[in-house]
Amino acid sequence: MISRIIEAAAEGQAHNPLLPAPADLLWSSVVFVILLAFFWVRVLPNFKKNLDSRTEAIEGRLEAAEKAQAEAAAKTANIEAEQAEARAEAAKIREEARAEGAAILAELKEQAASEAARLTATAKAQIEAERQAALISLRAEVGSLAIDLASSVVGASLKNEKVATGVVDQFLADLEADASKTKAGKK
Repeated sequence: MISRIIEAAAEGQAHNPLLPAPADLLWSSVVFVILLAFFWVRVLPNFKKNLDSRTEAIEGRLEAAEKAQAEAAAKTANIEAEQAEARAEAAKIREEARAEGAAILAELKEQAASEAARLTATAKAQIEAERQAALISLRAEVGSLAIDLASSVVGASLKNEKVATGVVDQFLADLEADASKTKAGKK
């Protein structure tokens, strides 16, 4: 194209006002090539270096973010594992507490049963002692009533202690014999 313009100028053709003069085109091309070489040699490597450093920084941040995300996932897994372990340990402790509570409850029931048995035995012994005391007291009263009755009926005086005791014992023995005969007859 430049060659056409130069040829057209040499032939003396009319100059087109839209096209620059051939000398301007030549010097503009030289300046363009110099600026292009300057940008190619000086500016473009710095620009590439800045872009590469930004790319490396972004990639480093992405790697750091991925590493942090992996660490967070690992920590989450560790936390979940620790929680599961804590839950298992809590369940174990609860089971041990339940077993211990059941053992304590069984021990308390056993103590209560032994205490109840002891109280029952004590009460039975006390009742038996009171029964014996009542029986002795009743014998003495029945004996004195029987002696008074017999004295008044027979008219004989049974105020002698040995004779009175013998009569009472004989009377009670007869009563017991009658009672045992009555029981044997019912069976």
